[in-house]
Amino acid sequence: MPAPGRTVETIDEVVDALEAIVARAREENSRVGYFAAVYRKVTAKIIEGITTGFFDDGPRMERLDVVFAGRYLAALEGHRSGVAITKSWERAFEATTSARPIILQHLLAGMNAHINLDLGIAAAEAAPGASLADLRRDFDRINEIMAWLIALVARDIASVSPLIGLLDRIGGRRDDELVRFSIEIARTEAWRFAVELAPLAREDWSGPIGARDARVAGIGRRVLHPGLLSVGLLVIRAAESKDVRRVIDALGRVEMPDLALVEASRREPRATTR
Repeated sequence: MPAPGRTVETIDEVVDALEAIVARAREENSRVGYFAAVYRKVTAKIIEGITTGFFDDGPRMERLDVVFAGRYLAALEGHRSGVAITKSWERAFEATTSARPIILQHLLAGMNAHINLDLGIAAAEAAPGASLADLRRDFDRINEIMAWLIALVARDIASVSPLIGLLDRIGGRRDDELVRFSIEIARTEAWRFAVELAPLAREDWSGPIGARDARVAGIGRRVLHPGLLSVGLLVIRAAESKDVRRVIDALGRVEMPDLALVEASRREPRATTR
């Protein structure tokens, strides 16, 4: 189960906490800052959506974001203090001590833990029971923002990862978790998990969460250690910047999408099978 961690009560406090994590990561030359840098941008975009009426229910979206971000903040604090946390986050945090994963692997390992595990839990907590159904459109919107972010990261980090464009080609038949990682599929599974949890009493959540965590940790392992694809990734990694601070700064400059584009892409029908 997640470790007890810092408490945030507003989305502005979430931003402050993320900025502190990024600042500490820069000081310590820590790859923990990679995910935090992009997550800070997602949170800023969610604030924009709340203030402009992009979401159906702004106060509810803030509650969801605070609960959602709180799970990441608690996991990171637990990891730093040696307290037991979810396997999914432990796998992602342990990877930050290694120079072998490429930048995108670090980001996807974090996205995997946060969407595939945390998002369903946060949705069920923010909109329990029958109220969950009303959350669906805003739930999809927050996921669409994250999907855009990953696509834009892959486009905009050439300054620190000049060969990232090779990933699709070295993926061959695209049967590795890394190259087929889909936030759309992840959000579908996260919603199913929220639907599973929402009608249950909170004291009955530990079993489903433990089982889900084990599966999500397995996905994280395959993202970070994608079999034969790992050999090709060494080419990308060799060309990437070894300057952790520079990478954090580059991720902090990634362009975020206009919310009108996010809404348009959310409404487009897409396949949901692997």
